Amino acid sequence: MDDNKLLPKLLQNLLEILDDEEYYDITIEVGNDPHVKVFHAHMVILYYRSPYLQRILLTNKKKNDGTLTHIKLPNFSPEIFHIILRYIYGGKLSLKEYDTPDVIKILVDASKLSLQELVTYIQYYLIENETNWMEQNFNLIYQTSFENNSFLELQKYCIDLISKEPVKIFNSLNFSSVPEKILFTIIQSDNLQMSEIQIWEHVLKWSLAQNPELPSNLTDYSNDDFNNLKSTLQQYIPYINFYNLTAKEFLDKVFPYEKIFPEDLYKDLLRVFLSLSDPNSKPNDKSESGTTKESKRTIDSKIITQQHVELISKWIDRLEVTDKLVSSYEFKLIFRASRDGHFRYKFHEICDNQPRTITLVKVKDSSEILGGYNPLEWKSDSKDYSATKDSFIFSFNDNDSYILSRVIDEKEAIYNSNFYGPTFGANDLNIWSWRGNRCKKSSYESPIRKTEEKFTVEECEVFQIVCD
Repeated sequence: MDDNKLLPKLLQNLLEILDDEEYYDITIEVGNDPHVKVFHAHMVILYYRSPYLQRILLTNKKKNDGTLTHIKLPNFSPEIFHIILRYIYGGKLSLKEYDTPDVIKILVDASKLSLQELVTYIQYYLIENETNWMEQNFNLIYQTSFENNSFLELQKYCIDLISKEPVKIFNSLNFSSVPEKILFTIIQSDNLQMSEIQIWEHVLKWSLAQNPELPSNLTDYSNDDFNNLKSTLQQYIPYINFYNLTAKEFLDKVFPYEKIFPEDLYKDLLRVFLSLSDPNSKPNDKSESGTTKESKRTIDSKIITQQHVELISKWIDRLEVTDKLVSSYEFKLIFRASRDGHFRYKFHEICDNQPRTITLVKVKDSSEILGGYNPLEWKSDSKDYSATKDSFIFSFNDNDSYILSRVIDEKEAIYNSNFYGPTFGANDLNIWSWRGNRCKKSSYESPIRKTEEKFTVEECEVFQIVCD
């Protein structure tokens, strides 16, 4: 006889114990007035099933005078707590019986009760069964997942959706309430399969939603109204290629918003589009347009500026600082520690098998910026060195001076291991290793720090170098 066949009877008996009104030894007051409900339960089961309740019970020692232990949980919904309490006793929960918003509430309260097994189960259930709902309610899922460090699977789902299918977020029901940093990520995405006019309309819609006090009719806008809208919109304008619109789209959708555009850009747009005789035609040479150039002059980094980008690009091409840069590189952000996690496993999960990357590190409590160029792919499973003659490491400080150090021991240029984050040489630049973060000259020309002491990473970014 299969031992598992005995479990249903045990679970049934445990639920019967919960429903029994005679042998309980604790009462739990859940909710706030006027929505309060008192539950009867058994301390021994709560103690061993929920670490959160265990801590509460340890501070509420049972008295020997025959009185019942009583605890209050004002920050829980009585309806949701009832569902979770039955799980605590019976060990199972059929999520298909509940609407998705209630499943989210169960997830949040399960996390409060430190029921990690249930938290993990619910996350996988949502990802496998409720993707359509989550796409339509993306902002709720995003905010919920990043408010709690226990929701790692939902966090990964959100990051994947932003990077791989951003158009779904544009089309979500609550798109207008997505955070600013998500909108930035979306409009810079290479996977955004939308026309330029659609992107403009969505960004405009989002910006208007951030300013609900604006008149509904554009003809009623005052100068202050235009300035308020401009303050919200102006940061996104460089990322939209207005030269890829038709003349009709420009005149209908962009022309009325003249006052929010930089003057030089708007004059050039006007010059280009008014020269077109066909309202459905587009400018012939979009590649020379000011907006396209502007987008190439912008880097999505919290660590370096465009001036750093130009210098690093020259180093990649082995040019002198005074040489003219011939190649044109895009620095495509693929990893940011403050967004994706300060962990070596997250670095490898995202950056492994990605060729030609620049790793940047901002040293905490310092103006130092450290970095390295890996022309190869990171491989966490190899646990060995990769050879190349083209890698280099570098550092910047607050007075714009820098140190460039090229590899001299080509066989030890790059070290790969799941026990290390990005590692250049034996110890020349070592991030998130089991021994900490440090720089010690070994395989490269010169040290990039004045000290070999360990340091703390404030921010880390990895960019893939793409030839334009």
